[in-house]
Amino acid sequence: MASCFCFGRRRPIIACFVPFLLPLLLLVAFLASASALAASVTTTKLGSTGNATRRVPFSSEEELRGFRSIAARLARLRGASIKTIQARAHSFLCHGDSKCSDHHRSPDGDVIDCVPAHLQPAFEHPKLRGQKPESEPAERPRSSSGRFSDADRGEDDDPLPQVWRRSGESCPEGTVPVRRTTEDDVLRASSSATRFGMKARAGGFGSGSGSGSARRDSTGSGHEHAVGYVTGGQFYGAKASLNVWPAQVASPAEFSLSQIWVISGAFGHDLNTIEAGWQVSPQLYGDNSPRFFTYWTDDAYQETGCYNLHCSGFVQTSSRVVIGAAISPISSYAGRQFDITLLIWKDPRRGHWWLQLGSGSSGGGLVGYWPSALFTHLGSRADMVQFGGEVVNARPAGAPHTPTQMGSGRFPPEGYARAAYFRNVQLVDWDNSLVPAAGLRLLADRPGCYDIAGGSGGAWGTYFYYGGPGRNARCP
Repeated sequence: MASCFCFGRRRPIIACFVPFLLPLLLLVAFLASASALAASVTTTKLGSTGNATRRVPFSSEEELRGFRSIAARLARLRGASIKTIQARAHSFLCHGDSKCSDHHRSPDGDVIDCVPAHLQPAFEHPKLRGQKPESEPAERPRSSSGRFSDADRGEDDDPLPQVWRRSGESCPEGTVPVRRTTEDDVLRASSSATRFGMKARAGGFGSGSGSGSARRDSTGSGHEHAVGYVTGGQFYGAKASLNVWPAQVASPAEFSLSQIWVISGAFGHDLNTIEAGWQVSPQLYGDNSPRFFTYWTDDAYQETGCYNLHCSGFVQTSSRVVIGAAISPISSYAGRQFDITLLIWKDPRRGHWWLQLGSGSSGGGLVGYWPSALFTHLGSRADMVQFGGEVVNARPAGAPHTPTQMGSGRFPPEGYARAAYFRNVQLVDWDNSLVPAAGLRLLADRPGCYDIAGGSGGAWGTYFYYGGPGRNARCP
């Protein structure tokens, strides 16, 4: 056996180095433990019977820094609130982070912060710092008759009925209502804290990948569409009415949405999109309610953009609409139908892309705008517009298809009060006029799972029915 002289005695080599190795091994173990501790955070969840705490590990220091940055931003937003409408076991009215008094609530459990308009998340964007919300545009898109459609009159009394307003409370003038996001929401909704509120990166965007992504004429990546689209022109906005359904989503990793996409740029590279509609997303919102949402990106869902107000960018001007809040009432099978009217258009004077709910010209339905400075291609116009539904099928290849529903969960031939629809599908042209979506092409990735069928004429103008149940005899 090999040996050495150690402290004046001959010993085996291993024994000679043990006194030196042991402290070194302890130091390595300590550093590893410290690193693991550093890449974790303790969250506290408030409950009616006490507070529960848990330690959440992160895969890297970068993830931890990202989470802490988001947590700090959420804290700033809460601190800026001058009134909070929230639901607990009792009802509360809160002012900032102070104690609450028992008399105001949001029935769906959402917490709504009334934030001064100039302190909303949009103005943390480098291109928007120091700004305030701009005044509403001087003119809205005109219909071909020079007025708004008779089919949509009367919607402006409440262009988007939402659950939170059942409390009878509202935000004061000069503030915007913001759905509160918690640290638990961040941890639940994203595998990466640095990408909270963002859609999945488009690994093969030309194949329709990217969560909630705009679609090309091909399938893949588990994202399945049934859409109508126009392309090959110059577009300055879009409008449609779509009914809202409680689509059943089978897994937290999946979602179902119905929306308008306004698109420009190259798929997979520098795609610009503006998006709005309704969606059911348990992962993002923590429940199965259909909720009003917005989205934008300037680089094909890579590093820019987000849902709702989860990042800086979209400027909200409405004190009545909460982006991300539940919609109610909603449509029922063979029962009453409830739809919302969305209008997205580019203001010809200042160039911003505005979002309006309803069809009236009074301005009551204005939600806010995407500043033109956020975009490259959409800074001038869109070259594609898309309407319809999308579902994520998170099942692995070869497994049975997801039963997540699109729209009502029924196929188009069932028709009105049974299938989901888009009606009065229109485009905004170069003259700021609303025109029928002539040449609308209809396309379903997997017609046996989710299909689409349309027509034109009458009070509905250009329309289509779309959706389906997912897994069924034609979609195993």
